[in-house]
Amino acid sequence: MSSSVTRAAGNEPADPSAEARAEVATEPAAPPSAHPAAPAATAKRNGAWLVRALCAAVAGVLLYLSFPPRPLWWLAPLALALLAGCLRGRRARAGFGLGFLAGLGYLLPLLVWTGEEVGPVPWLALAALEAVFIGLTGLGIALVSRLPAWPWFAAAVWVAGEALRARVPFGGFPWGKLAFGQADGVFTPLVALGGTPLLSFAVALCGFGLYEALRTALDHPRRATAALAALTVVAPIGAALAARPLVSDAAEDGTVVAAVIQGNVPRLGFDFNAQRRQVLDNHAKRTEQLAEDVKAGRVPKPDFVVWPENSSDLDPYSQPDAYAVIDKAVKAIGVPVAIGAVVAPETGPLRNTMILWDPVKGPTETYDKRKIQPFGERIPMRSVVRLFSSDVDRVRRDFGPGKDPGVFDMAGSGIGMVTCFEAAFDDAVRSTVRDGAQVIAVPSNNATFGRSQMTYQQLAMDRIRAVEHSRTVLVPVTSGVSAVIRPDGTIVRQTEMFTADALVTEIPLRSTETPATRLGPLPEYALLVLAAAGFGWTLTRRIRARRAAA
Repeated sequence: MSSSVTRAAGNEPADPSAEARAEVATEPAAPPSAHPAAPAATAKRNGAWLVRALCAAVAGVLLYLSFPPRPLWWLAPLALALLAGCLRGRRARAGFGLGFLAGLGYLLPLLVWTGEEVGPVPWLALAALEAVFIGLTGLGIALVSRLPAWPWFAAAVWVAGEALRARVPFGGFPWGKLAFGQADGVFTPLVALGGTPLLSFAVALCGFGLYEALRTALDHPRRATAALAALTVVAPIGAALAARPLVSDAAEDGTVVAAVIQGNVPRLGFDFNAQRRQVLDNHAKRTEQLAEDVKAGRVPKPDFVVWPENSSDLDPYSQPDAYAVIDKAVKAIGVPVAIGAVVAPETGPLRNTMILWDPVKGPTETYDKRKIQPFGERIPMRSVVRLFSSDVDRVRRDFGPGKDPGVFDMAGSGIGMVTCFEAAFDDAVRSTVRDGAQVIAVPSNNATFGRSQMTYQQLAMDRIRAVEHSRTVLVPVTSGVSAVIRPDGTIVRQTEMFTADALVTEIPLRSTETPATRLGPLPEYALLVLAAAGFGWTLTRRIRARRAAA
């Protein structure tokens, strides 16, 4: 891009020395009191800051509103366009503050379900911690916002922020990725091309590009720069339309009939498992009722059945009564059943385990959940956390993580287990598909979160995973919403919340790997390199500016 075009876009000053003076100036030419207009100027600056702070918080709220259960995915680019208007041209410290405010506006309502049963302290602490990462993202966007073609770098910085909070602290918390709010959006096919990082990048690029296109169109309505800025909006939409052929629900390896069981729980909240036997009995009885419906010809006989996570909080290996209840239900339906159980070995941590239960052989293969939820299934820094909430002692014994993916051979089909919280992690889902899963099962337990929006946020996440890897996704949940999702992300069957039910559906089997499945983390790494290049370019410009000023 020529220097004249760059200057016209407002990305580089016409006089390099002007930038040098702006970068290195630290002291005013005279004390503010020497200028009669100083108080008015200060008031104006303070007013501008308040407006930007309010707009940043509103941008965060709009981003929250773009997530399910509302089908308002298109609010996400608008929210980021508003945030871009707050961040562009700001200093790093202001970028962090504005990003943090946007993060609070976004995450406080999005994560309110985390305090459903334990009060506001864990919810506020988690939202504030995650908002710090968005603050760091805002800092990074502010740094690269003076570069030519800055929306591309800023969108890559957003992905870098998501990558960071998906990994730290305590293994990360990817909830709230931009990609997970786009299940009904026009950008969704891109997830099959480059995974959730590419989908998040496209949404961010469209938002930042929208702001830049409007800004340059107003400042330079007849300049080529307005058209160039508009490309940042057109490019992700065009790429998404071009990627649509990657989305298919064709049955490559035939079809099977799958059943998803939702047994329901005796009561809401943490106390739901105070009647553990009742939870197990609910799922066993609903399976036996399904067997009766099959015999009566009301529903087709399934080839296999999947129960939810924690459908048996009693260890069937050590408690004969739990074993007998499960075995009776499995023999009644007469097909393999995946059982979610809490396994309590004599020593070591608990295991959140899916057990493949055969009607003849009994329990055979197992899969131990690999991504253990911090402060839910394990308590890091227990003695410190106890100072803020005694609810940590509800988790008396931590769960330990498994090591390997779990793909069960159920009636000749490869059914991959991705337990609840794991669906938020790119590597957990991808490794299961790479290990041979023709269908993905996401057994979950949302009973502790009541009737909150959590289950709908997770369901949207599962829809994104279906498109990303072109697999049917089965979602059995103890209390709802359970669902069957086609490989194109369409929900074909779903239950009501807190209702015992069974979903019996013919589903396609697929074995083709999408580009996202094959490439794995490579698209994310490429976007991290782009973000790093933006930071490097910014640093180089500042060094040159300081030298010129000297």
